[in-house]
Amino acid sequence: MSTTIIGREQEINRLQELYGSKKPEFVALFGRRRVGKTFLVRELLEEKFVFDLAGLAKSGMKKQLLNFHYSLKKVATQEFAAPSSWLEAFEQLIAMLETSQKKRRVIFIDEVSWLDTQKSGFLTALEHFWNGWACSKKEIMLIVCGSATSWIINNLINNRGGLHNRVTASMQLFPFTLNETELFLHSKNIRWSHYQIAEVYMIMGGIPFYLEKIKQGKSVAQNIDNLFFSRTGELKNEFSNLYASLFDRSEDYEKIVAVLSGNRSGLTRNEIIAKAKMKSGNRITAILNDLEYSGFIRSYLQPKRKNEQIFQLLDAFTLFHFHFLHDKKSHDEHFWTNSINTVRHNTWAGLSFEMACLLHTRQIKRKLEILGVQSEEYAWRCNNQEPAVQIDLLIDRADNIVNLCEIKYANTPYVLTKDYEEKLREKIEVFRQAVAPRKTVHLLMLTTFGVKQNQYSGIIQNEVTLDDLFMI
Repeated sequence: MSTTIIGREQEINRLQELYGSKKPEFVALFGRRRVGKTFLVRELLEEKFVFDLAGLAKSGMKKQLLNFHYSLKKVATQEFAAPSSWLEAFEQLIAMLETSQKKRRVIFIDEVSWLDTQKSGFLTALEHFWNGWACSKKEIMLIVCGSATSWIINNLINNRGGLHNRVTASMQLFPFTLNETELFLHSKNIRWSHYQIAEVYMIMGGIPFYLEKIKQGKSVAQNIDNLFFSRTGELKNEFSNLYASLFDRSEDYEKIVAVLSGNRSGLTRNEIIAKAKMKSGNRITAILNDLEYSGFIRSYLQPKRKNEQIFQLLDAFTLFHFHFLHDKKSHDEHFWTNSINTVRHNTWAGLSFEMACLLHTRQIKRKLEILGVQSEEYAWRCNNQEPAVQIDLLIDRADNIVNLCEIKYANTPYVLTKDYEEKLREKIEVFRQAVAPRKTVHLLMLTTFGVKQNQYSGIIQNEVTLDDLFMI
């Protein structure tokens, strides 16, 4: 195992297992842009490659085939003319592979969706390559990789044609957890407190490419100012590049995540359509599926509303963009440093910390010692009350207990007041009557530094702190 790879133990073990399987393997690795897919494969298996190809962004078939020709030319011992079709290209690849002396022949195709240009016949040729030749060769390991998650799922994993059930292993690579983010920063000799690491995580969402740009010797605020708010900030325009590289007509996708960024518990499909001022139809369905496949949003069902999906933003980087970068009104190169503890900053921090907690429900369940208990996790809102009742996170357990989670982000231990305790009791009762009259409801406070004990804190059955979210 490479010592330069942070985390990814399961993926590393699986790739090594597949490499040593002594049978043909067709591996699909996918995940959002910048999450480290290419790095993982190259760091682990590059020395085993007999051929590798990376698709070209927004390029036609002619350029893609020329790129294939140049890539083949680097490794082939025989001469090949530039192919005029993908069928011809894969036939050339077969001819080259048959001359290889390696016991295990790894073919790596990166950003595979970019090769499937309109009317190119790429999928048909890939099907011919695998079904007509590679699937009978025990020495072949084909790894295809891509950021367009929905393309890989729809065209390879769930293919209903000639590639049906041909993928022998599929893996989705997710952003780092808080623990992995800490390990990554330690590898750069950056040793911050959990509170500081959490702030970075709440901005960058555990994306290795972004974390790599953090500079040692500078504070969190200095790094964020340098990367996002300075005139030469490397990540200043990353948002538009991110969505444009993943999705056709990306402006529609941006409209939807924009409206979701303004609602903490999520919106129904009809609410999204109304707020985004878009037309209902298959296009909306495809966009929501794409965003969910790519990990930008999640969908969930509320009890007693099983026919109505709620869509909720999960991507910290997107939330950060719409709270601080979208309007581009500020020209202050020290905006982040100067915005700390402002209302705008604190509102964002509360929302983003909730998002981080949603992404670490496994760690929450570990602290509660209920990892083995089946559960559903969802947010809940009741608009029939005045004011409306909203619950950040519910862990609805198979053992007839519901953990009602109140999430609070603060830089000191959280203090319950008399008014807040009364609101919590009312919230618990409204939820119990509306949803779970036969279940026991336990209040869980999930805070950065815990809850200060006083005469009102007895309402709390369980506590989880930021440190608990850093558990492996």
